[in-house]
Amino acid sequence: MSEKNPVAVVFGTFFGIFENCPRSPIRRILQAFLLLPITYQTYISNNPSKETSMSSKRINKELIDLGRDPPTSCSAGPVGDDLYHWQASIMGPPDSPYAGGVFFLSIHFPTDYPFKPPKIQFTTKIYHPNINASGNICLDILKDQWSPALTISKVLLSICSLLTDANPDDPLVPEIAHIYKSDRAKYEATAKEWTKKYAV
Repeated sequence: MSEKNPVAVVFGTFFGIFENCPRSPIRRILQAFLLLPITYQTYISNNPSKETSMSSKRINKELIDLGRDPPTSCSAGPVGDDLYHWQASIMGPPDSPYAGGVFFLSIHFPTDYPFKPPKIQFTTKIYHPNINASGNICLDILKDQWSPALTISKVLLSICSLLTDANPDDPLVPEIAHIYKSDRAKYEATAKEWTKKYAV
């Protein structure tokens, strides 16, 4: 008897939640991921030569692991048949001004992954001192603190933590960092406004 695809099992569970909670932010995640039907088996059957690549083997493993044990409030998977280009989504942490929002990100893996970090950008606009207008993220593990032991799952959880606890001392947007330090209420009000406008 063939083993059930773990990614399909997870999506099936999400679909049940989606049907019972039509107004939930999970709807937007599912709408995105219903457009991302690629699985490990499908990708390899269509691209057998790429299985020999060290980077593709590593990415395939992470895809399977994500299907079996997805990180809390996060989802990720390939776009179309390009294993090196993923789309991810993060639900705004409940204890942050981003609560209630669903934020989408693009992930591009280098051919020498995991020895070099993936390039990750927000595609949903967000008001944050460590994320600029282009969606670039100032996070040490995506730069000099990257390690091959890290995974996309761990990186997404770190980004979630960044939404809860910004780092104004290492800002990508100094103006927002200044407001964060000098007028936290104004910062949170603006972040909530952007969340409602762009992520709900």
